[in-house]
Amino acid sequence: MESKLFTPFSIGELELPNRITISPMCQYSAVDGSMTDWHLMHLGNLALSGAGLLIVEATHVTPEGRITHHCSGLYSDENEAALARVVKFCRSISPIPIGIQLAHAGRKGSAQRPWEGRGPLAPAERPWQTLAPSALPLASAWPAPRALDRDGMEAVKRAFVDSTRRAARIGFDLIELHSAHGYLLNNFLSPLSNRRDDEYGGNLANRTRFPLEVFDAVRAAWPAHKPLGARIPGSDYVADAWGPQDAVVYASELKRRGCDYVTVSGGGVVLDAKVPVKAGYQVPFAKQVKREVGIVSGTVGLITDPRQAEAIIAEGEADFVALARAFLFNPRWPWHAAIALGAEIKYPPQYERCAPKAWPPGAMLGKVA
Repeated sequence: MESKLFTPFSIGELELPNRITISPMCQYSAVDGSMTDWHLMHLGNLALSGAGLLIVEATHVTPEGRITHHCSGLYSDENEAALARVVKFCRSISPIPIGIQLAHAGRKGSAQRPWEGRGPLAPAERPWQTLAPSALPLASAWPAPRALDRDGMEAVKRAFVDSTRRAARIGFDLIELHSAHGYLLNNFLSPLSNRRDDEYGGNLANRTRFPLEVFDAVRAAWPAHKPLGARIPGSDYVADAWGPQDAVVYASELKRRGCDYVTVSGGGVVLDAKVPVKAGYQVPFAKQVKREVGIVSGTVGLITDPRQAEAIIAEGEADFVALARAFLFNPRWPWHAAIALGAEIKYPPQYERCAPKAWPPGAMLGKVA
């Protein structure tokens, strides 16, 4: 029986060889927003994975929109040149389509790297003023962000447009707009972080207004033939907050404005949410959005086993799976998934002799994988 995970599909006009995508993964290894040799190695390695699509880590549209001092950005000529170098290298070794996730960290910015504590930057660590829809801190130990006024919102929108134009010059195949995980656009969506009393706060239509305005501006600046998608939240994991039906409404509005796909994730708006983490725990969100909206939908959330991924696609719960930590642990995950599911996958010609059928020990390794 043919593996559904390894069937080709399209996002807009972009044709993908299979339904395995590499999720954006922050590396916290940039210098002043510019990617380094670490990214050359990291993304070059993933470009050889056999996945259908590689999406570059959350890339921030302003310096104060970064999570940490070491996050990548696309707000300066130096950032653009460094990122173009990495993309050019990846394209020299692999035909994999490459997208980029554009983001603004909002009140989760000015933070330490994960291995340095994850907390807010101390005074000696050069913190900066963060931004949000309302002056509500992420948690009690975090500083209050500055509530954006209309001029500030317009500046953020212009920054997204500027980064979009830079991404177009670099030649990315796709953009994913980040409006999940508790970052700025997600802050507008969630009633936990948005307490505004103007037309950008209160009911759902108002809370989605600014993220949709940003989407419209990016769509207008991005080439019409290239896909534009969004990472959206399926749940805040808090009672009486953002939930799956809100995701359906938001995805419907995005689709109406020309959004080509959504990847449905969740959590991150508040630090004390009770998230029921288990294998595939966010798949139901994508399933509901796909069923009720009819938009190309991707899913995330501890998808690690090839048969698990195959079942998600075969049962129509999502159109593609987006893996992150599984790729960090095993950058050749699609190779091993193909073996497990009896599918064929292309190897880089330099690596063809490692295919299980090419040498007897490889066949045994394939069974183990």
